[in-house]
Amino acid sequence: MEQVRAKKFLGQHFLTDESIAERIAHSLTGQVPCLLEIGPGMGVLTKYLLDDSRYNFKAIELDRESVEWLHSHYPSLEVIEGDFLRLDLTTLFPTSFAVIGNFPYNISSQILFRVFENRQQIPEVVGMFQKEVAERVAAAPGSKTYGILSVLLSAFYNIEYLFTVHEHVFNPPPKVKSAVIRLTRNDVQNLDCDEKRFVQVVKTGFNQRRKTLRNALKPLNMSLDSVPDELLQKRAEQLSVADFVTLTNNLMP
Repeated sequence: MEQVRAKKFLGQHFLTDESIAERIAHSLTGQVPCLLEIGPGMGVLTKYLLDDSRYNFKAIELDRESVEWLHSHYPSLEVIEGDFLRLDLTTLFPTSFAVIGNFPYNISSQILFRVFENRQQIPEVVGMFQKEVAERVAAAPGSKTYGILSVLLSAFYNIEYLFTVHEHVFNPPPKVKSAVIRLTRNDVQNLDCDEKRFVQVVKTGFNQRRKTLRNALKPLNMSLDSVPDELLQKRAEQLSVADFVTLTNNLMP
């Protein structure tokens, strides 16, 4: 019971359906030789990943009791006790690596922002998220679920919504459905704009998503005179990545 309470506190729900666990593990493309599992818990995904000889496989787990359990049941697995959000990724993996996990709901968006920040090192992600988050990440321009993560991640990744996972396959059952998505790096290495400003523009535009960009971007205190009027009349959810690049390039100090 202590194990369950600890994981519930972290926003984790144990997946109990082995067929779904195997399906998630097999959703990796195998094109990246190094793999990191985030939050393995009781190892429901881990067992299938250990069986895959394609990977130099490691796991990171924050909960100490889970770490001890993993050490005792999978002695060959390198388990790092720590927080992915604080991890020195370059030291852990000097080369690129894929990421997989049944991600805790309460930090799943933070995990994706960390992936975005380390996009040159992380060419692939397969993860289970709250369905709402998965839909938001995979959303296209014009959708009401299209948001900050949709833009930032689709700028550098191809995003696939793979399948929905229902509540009854978890212990304890969450109050919402889950979904599995896959991110694979596209060919874009750098955007044709100041990327730090691009991120700032995207976040500012969506902070007041009901307003047109002419009004939503006022907190930036930058001149909009050179921005095409057709963009300023739109809301952030209507802009593609290319539109946001154009917007970023035309903003003036």
